[in-house]
Amino acid sequence: MTTKIVIIDDHQLFREGVKRILDFEPSFEVVAEGDDGSEAISLVEQHQPDVVIMDINMPNTNGVEATSGLIEQYPESKVIILSIHDDENYVTHALKTGATGYLLKEMDADALVEAVKVVADGGSYLHPRVTHNLVKEYRRLSADEGGSDKYISPVEIRRPLHLLTRRECEVLQLLADGKSNRGIGEALFISEKTVKNHVSNILQKMNVNDRTQAVVVAIKNGWVEVR
Repeated sequence: MTTKIVIIDDHQLFREGVKRILDFEPSFEVVAEGDDGSEAISLVEQHQPDVVIMDINMPNTNGVEATSGLIEQYPESKVIILSIHDDENYVTHALKTGATGYLLKEMDADALVEAVKVVADGGSYLHPRVTHNLVKEYRRLSADEGGSDKYISPVEIRRPLHLLTRRECEVLQLLADGKSNRGIGEALFISEKTVKNHVSNILQKMNVNDRTQAVVVAIKNGWVEVR
């Protein structure tokens, strides 16, 4: 099946670059483009895309406002926000409006393709560094509240060897560290394809939909360190 995509970004060169990457994927089809968030609703009405890729900073209607209006009219819409900001305030605001993905514009091509596939399948996708920052903020807030959450206190890390292989535990820790597939491969001296296979096995064994959920579950169970 073809995944239909709408791209909304006011920078034409960047938009064309994103389209070029997506066009290399046989199952993707970019059905429309826009340069302002105000076009989001009309483009969705006209083309009924599976995924909308939305820039967060646009001159008239920004991506967060556009996503909020779009989700209000079309609650099933799946939106990936593109941003230069990795601050947790930007991320949480975007997610609260209904976005199911958040990518930094420094992403590589593989991350963009993976994000579209995950979101189109009903999952959520956050840029690895964004996930790491959110987890750190979660731990900080929990500590500020007195450390009442037993999973947040500094306990001995219990690797989930009952569930994952040793290599998969290493990959899970690097996911929590905010590493991309390429970064994990470089750290462990394995190929990106091998990393993808390990990540896929981790998600299946942990019964979660995406990397973000895997990291959150691992943190709560004390399976990884937040460094």
